[in-house]
Amino acid sequence: MKSQAYINDGYQDLVDIDLKSFFDEVQHYKLLQFIYNKVKCPTTLWLIRKWLRAPILKNGRLHKRRKGLPQGSPLSPLLSNIMLDQLDKHLKTRGFRFIRYADDFSIYTKSKAAARAIGNEVFLFLKEKLDLPVNRAKSGIRRPSTFKVLGYRFTPVYKKGVKGHYQLTVSEQAWQTLKRKLRYLTKKTLPLSLAERLQRLKPIYKGWLNNFRLGNIHTKLKKLDEWLRNRLRYCIWHDWKKPERKRKNLIGLGIKQGQAYAWSRTRMGGWAVAQSPILRTTITEKRLGKRGYQSMLAYYLSVKF
Repeated sequence: MKSQAYINDGYQDLVDIDLKSFFDEVQHYKLLQFIYNKVKCPTTLWLIRKWLRAPILKNGRLHKRRKGLPQGSPLSPLLSNIMLDQLDKHLKTRGFRFIRYADDFSIYTKSKAAARAIGNEVFLFLKEKLDLPVNRAKSGIRRPSTFKVLGYRFTPVYKKGVKGHYQLTVSEQAWQTLKRKLRYLTKKTLPLSLAERLQRLKPIYKGWLNNFRLGNIHTKLKKLDEWLRNRLRYCIWHDWKKPERKRKNLIGLGIKQGQAYAWSRTRMGGWAVAQSPILRTTITEKRLGKRGYQSMLAYYLSVKF
């Protein structure tokens, strides 16, 4: 990631600027002027203007739109890039190191004084040239350890002979978002078979891991995998329902008859049973794999490099 490269090159005073409700604040006259400078076609401009000014339905009434971009359309990010392309050109002309993704951007400097001066300059450019307000509460000068970009965090590398270097990790909020989705699909009361659960889980964690494959997440992912397998074991135990069915299934998994009978009548809660040796040694990762399960760690290692 370019951000990590800048930081590890010594540019560790960062100007983090948050545009206040960017998609709601874009001025139509500014955007249309930028388009006109490149596209002289009146019909194209007329169509874009009609689309931009399409009224909004609020509380059953149509309201005129004089600024902002309608979200949810493929045209919105394209027009936002046309708008912020002016910012890119300004920053490149000044020779600043920066990254921008849609309306998220940050500038990398080697001192707080430089960061402060550049931040003030960019603030004035956004206000005077683009007529875009800055969210002062969420903007400021950051250090790598307090900075987040696209869900990534930066943590110091503790290695002999390496000083001032940072590695990519994933923010706690992103972890919680993934865990919440996995928890929902592994609710024991959700009326799904094991095959259906596994089928629905795959696009969730694969999409997340493809997004965060640059991060150093090996250890946390291993723990999350263990938690997810226990959740699946809990669902399987719950689906067996009656004690006699539990006994027969445990015997089928290789448990001795007496032990299977005792566990099938246990008073332990389902979550405790899922974490006990009786299920961890029978409903193993290998057995789950035969039903279509793939560990998140295995997938992460396959896409990391």
